[in-house]
Amino acid sequence: MKHTVAKLLSQSKKETEIEIKGWVRTFRANRFIALNDGSTINNIQCVIDFENTDESILKRITTGAAVHIKGILVESQGKGQTVEIQVASINILGDSNPDDYPIQPKKHTFEFLRENAHLRIRTNTFSAVMRLRSALSFAIHKYFNDNGFYYMHTPIITGSDAEGAGEMFRVSLLDAKNPPLNDNGEVDYTQDFFGKETNLTVSGQLEAETYAMSLGKVYTFGPTFRAENSNTSRHLSEFWMIEPEVAFMDLAGNMDLAEDFMKYVLNYVLENNKEDLAFLEQRLIQEDKTKPQTERNEMTLTEKLRFVVDNNFKRVSYTEAIDILRNCKPNKKKKFKYIIEEWGADLQSEHERFLVEKHFKCPVILFDYPANIKAFYMRLNEDGKTVRAMDILFPAIGEIVGGAQREERLDVLKGKMAALDISEEELWWYLDLRKYGTAVHSGFGLGFERLVMFVTGMSNIRDVIPYPRTPQNAEF
Repeated sequence: MKHTVAKLLSQSKKETEIEIKGWVRTFRANRFIALNDGSTINNIQCVIDFENTDESILKRITTGAAVHIKGILVESQGKGQTVEIQVASINILGDSNPDDYPIQPKKHTFEFLRENAHLRIRTNTFSAVMRLRSALSFAIHKYFNDNGFYYMHTPIITGSDAEGAGEMFRVSLLDAKNPPLNDNGEVDYTQDFFGKETNLTVSGQLEAETYAMSLGKVYTFGPTFRAENSNTSRHLSEFWMIEPEVAFMDLAGNMDLAEDFMKYVLNYVLENNKEDLAFLEQRLIQEDKTKPQTERNEMTLTEKLRFVVDNNFKRVSYTEAIDILRNCKPNKKKKFKYIIEEWGADLQSEHERFLVEKHFKCPVILFDYPANIKAFYMRLNEDGKTVRAMDILFPAIGEIVGGAQREERLDVLKGKMAALDISEEELWWYLDLRKYGTAVHSGFGLGFERLVMFVTGMSNIRDVIPYPRTPQNAEF
């Protein structure tokens, strides 16, 4: 029977015959193999009787080589592990040339590893990050399934721009050098594949709303795309979004759902991914030692996750938050990069983190934002100047979730679309929801990679997705 390293390391039954396949992490003294198969961050030590092992085999046991080992699981004689394998036979499944294998047992820069993204998963850091990414994905689906949501796949190719961002990737089969033109001299998209101008989606929210207004509770979890020419550590051109939508739920219910959801998925990895979290926490602690005191993390990785799971989220109106920020010391002493002077300002990460880490000392949900800094589909409040929007703010990163109660009144929605020059003809189907059985409904969006960054402590979003897509970079 083939075993995994994770199962063998947790096994108490010794002196049993085992069989395992994996990759060599290190081989020292012609005797000790550190073997890993991806099932855990930990390696299992395999001890070779080198005197009775063919020399040609020993030469092929190099870092990165794939091997098939048969032997006996015994109590370890060394430190750092409880069990090890006494090797009876070893078969080299795939050689690895030690002269040019990029992932050597030493410290590599993240930039170097991004250039070798097809192999970086073989490092402890990236295997831990990607196991956590997988666990978070499972926890998200489990939460929604256990709470009566239906999973829907929203279109990747769309003719609408849910965010009004305008920075979308065009999908076209027209001749790029000589496209057909209409009478106005513009590109004639009626001759294109879909008969109209189409793009890669920036959000599945609008389509998810249509399903929520029949199935009640739905969510979409899929890839989204932004053609923003940004090379920051927080932006990707291709990323994944989680977007639940719920009929008959108001803004208060939306905040309840988002808080419960976030606590669930974070608690899931705290309980099920302890080894990977412990490794990444130690990595951050060591990294902090090289930084100036002012740039070090105030909380360990586990403390940061516990900060969210163990605290109630404080709910604060945007107006109250602006008053707090305007009168706080960093603002008065001009320590903020962006000084808060008046109501209506778009909050930056430094303001959000101040509210969470310094003022309230717990996660914060801001609500009732100015209408002119939020999307057209958010419900207008009775004051005529704010909308029923909400953002969840976390330590270390600021905003992590954005959501709102949706505008269910046809006349108000039409008025907002007209003011923003959004075509009724293009979104006729979205307006139909307000004609046939309209009702209060709400939802939110969570950028999955932002969540993975928060959980793993990775500082660059390119390091929490297998193959990052950014401006001037579509390698692999």
